[in-house]
Amino acid sequence: MPGGTSFYFAHAIKHLNANDFLLVTALADTDMGIVEDIRKEGISVKALHSTHSVCFENIYGENQNERTQRVTAKADPFTVEGLKDTDARIIHLGSLLADDFSLEVIKFLSGKGLLSVDVQGFLRKVENEKVLAVDWPEKKEALKYIHILKANEAEMEVLTGCSEPHEAALLIADWGVKEVLLTLGDKGSLIYAQGEFHEIPAYPALQITDATGCGDTYMVGYLYMRNKGASHREAGCFAAAMCTIKLQSHGPFCGTEEAINNVIKG
Repeated sequence: MPGGTSFYFAHAIKHLNANDFLLVTALADTDMGIVEDIRKEGISVKALHSTHSVCFENIYGENQNERTQRVTAKADPFTVEGLKDTDARIIHLGSLLADDFSLEVIKFLSGKGLLSVDVQGFLRKVENEKVLAVDWPEKKEALKYIHILKANEAEMEVLTGCSEPHEAALLIADWGVKEVLLTLGDKGSLIYAQGEFHEIPAYPALQITDATGCGDTYMVGYLYMRNKGASHREAGCFAAAMCTIKLQSHGPFCGTEEAINNVIKG
């Protein structure tokens, strides 16, 4: 089935009052029908040609916080040339693999808008189709250009060497990131910004059906609210509540803003 940050992000944000969103993606010509399906749902898409579309296999055990991954095809990296006409107030990079966005592209995009990054892809190396967790060699240079960074618990430890979230957040901030978001599964999330920590709860789900795309859903909620002028805490709670709704069904988030606020109110 279609997936990846672009898919989960676009489908989630269309259920919010966000009319100025553009999805930029790279696909093989044979998969362009997926783009047309997304456009039919009212989502603006800029589709770049790639020799192959990236293809992931996700295998979950009983613990939905843990998964095994396999990559059977890789897409071509994004380039400055391909992104030169892309402008936005906030640009979010949902990398899937380490070579999706070069340091050159990160520097270039940081001059066009507020740069937000989900670190997951930068920490993934593929060997014989297996996905290995690796550090990001260019992190100390790249993070200077990144305003908002999200990492989950495992990614946080690979990136910083710290297993304690508060320590990891401080270190990432020292490297230049202004808003650090650490998602901690059923333990909630931690935001560090402007010298303050914000501990965000994980709202209980009625059932856990599908965790794929939860991190992307969190970023949709957070960036949507921050763009509206919400505080870090308000944005974090909104993002967490979106994840709770998304967890309860297969596929992307398909709830409403009213439902999100009802989860927060309890």
